[in-house]
Amino acid sequence: MSLQRHQIERVVTLALEEDAPFGDVTSQTFEPATTTATAELVTREPGIFAGADVFEVAMTALDDTIKVTLLTADGDRFDTGQVLARVEGSARVILQAERVALNLVQRMCGVATLTARYVEAVAGTRARVVDTRKTTPGLRALERHAVRCGGGHNHRYSLSDAVMAKDNHLAVIPDLTAALRQAKADLPHTTHIEVEVDRLEQLEAVLDSGAAGTIMLDNFSLDDLRTGVATIAGRALVEASGGITLDTIAEVARTGVDFISVGALTHSVRALDLGLDITVS
Repeated sequence: MSLQRHQIERVVTLALEEDAPFGDVTSQTFEPATTTATAELVTREPGIFAGADVFEVAMTALDDTIKVTLLTADGDRFDTGQVLARVEGSARVILQAERVALNLVQRMCGVATLTARYVEAVAGTRARVVDTRKTTPGLRALERHAVRCGGGHNHRYSLSDAVMAKDNHLAVIPDLTAALRQAKADLPHTTHIEVEVDRLEQLEAVLDSGAAGTIMLDNFSLDDLRTGVATIAGRALVEASGGITLDTIAEVARTGVDFISVGALTHSVRALDLGLDITVS
């Protein structure tokens, strides 16, 4: 799913209201209304860019006469000291929007950069690196766009997009095979069904149902992953998940799984260091 402008505008509007509910009293005190400025979005460390449209919306939301010139595209690599964008217009407006624009873009660049490291680690294998629903509340659309900018892929966007039976669902199902068959019969043919298992012994019941399009092997050892892939034998897509790190993902990918879901891409990422350097016009 591409990042839509209305999604960006909703996030930016809430963030600007949160940051200056009654205006920016500091800028209003020290900056004359007629003062204009030029600002450059400058990198303090290397990384992958994500959030070009987000930066533009954040800087122009308060005043559509602000001019934003984007010098880097989403997904591009950048070096330390590189200018990613330039902003021209009212000094008051630029200063008021500065922190919101930086907070959002710094986080998105952090997600994209970390994702790229995971993607590079599985190069040469069939495995795709995918995100999870462990996103910052309200920022899911932005963070998942950043994952794509880093070369990763998205899992289901929300609970409404697909059936995903996890351990807590399975705990209350007495006959898993029958339940999955019934689900397949009841659901539209376009609805994808994924089932999470946490031990090899559960595979037979899932496979016998013929309902699962994807089977998630959760917190499996490398040996059990290999056995699981061999047992499933192409009857469903195979996803590995659970505590996977940069140190372990390459070995997981070599077991033959189709997808590797990594919550860390969004739930524990470090924002990249970007700055907005401002000069009076």
